[in-house]
Amino acid sequence: MANLVQLKVLEELDGVLLVDKPAGIAFTTVVKAVKRRFNLVKVGHGGSLDAMASGLFVLLINDANRQVGDVMGADRSYTGTMRLGLATNTHDVHGEPVGTPFPVAASAVTPEAVSAALAEFRGDVFQTESRWCSIRREGAADYEVADTGEHKPFLAHVYRFDVGEEREARPDGTVRVPFALSATKGVIPRTLVNDFGAALRCGAALEGLRRVKVGRFSVDDAVAFDAVLATEPVDFPALVKPLSRAFL
Repeated sequence: MANLVQLKVLEELDGVLLVDKPAGIAFTTVVKAVKRRFNLVKVGHGGSLDAMASGLFVLLINDANRQVGDVMGADRSYTGTMRLGLATNTHDVHGEPVGTPFPVAASAVTPEAVSAALAEFRGDVFQTESRWCSIRREGAADYEVADTGEHKPFLAHVYRFDVGEEREARPDGTVRVPFALSATKGVIPRTLVNDFGAALRCGAALEGLRRVKVGRFSVDDAVAFDAVLATEPVDFPALVKPLSRAFL
């Protein structure tokens, strides 16, 4: 248990905590748990991360929240996997299948077709997020689908969208392939994958996603969420990047 001196240090602590969020928990769970564990005054974040996604989640401790605009506005990079041959109402594998059968089987998609389709999803890209979203409530065993209402189209810029050559055929006729993505803030990877599958005429759904960069911050410098919670309060300040170094 923290003593009064430790509590005072934590109360006056300002900086950035880079957390490696595991898949399967909501980003709000991370915020609440860190704030409660270390009795912090104010904990914000530099951009949400879907429950199904893992990777870099930037926490802003106390006065670091003044820099929220810089972090929120930063570019993002991801790695992930998609399933060709499947389209869902949530644009990921946790939703309900839609739009089948497709005119082109996933196994028949050629590398040439992939390269041609990718060209459409680099540079300025208009996206319309699905009104249906896969969520996982705290303590729930599985994902559920929530209706978030209609969304307006918006413009994002994709610097990089590459699909790997590795393919894993599945018994259900879908094909698992890896991808890498770098884009401006606000880009929705699951919608990009869905639209890419539509361009291929076989469908595609996001299966796994990991955020690896947010602006200058990298997941390589992040601390696993469980390790953060296991840290003693006296040692917690060592995990936090001070403002003097975090935004140089």
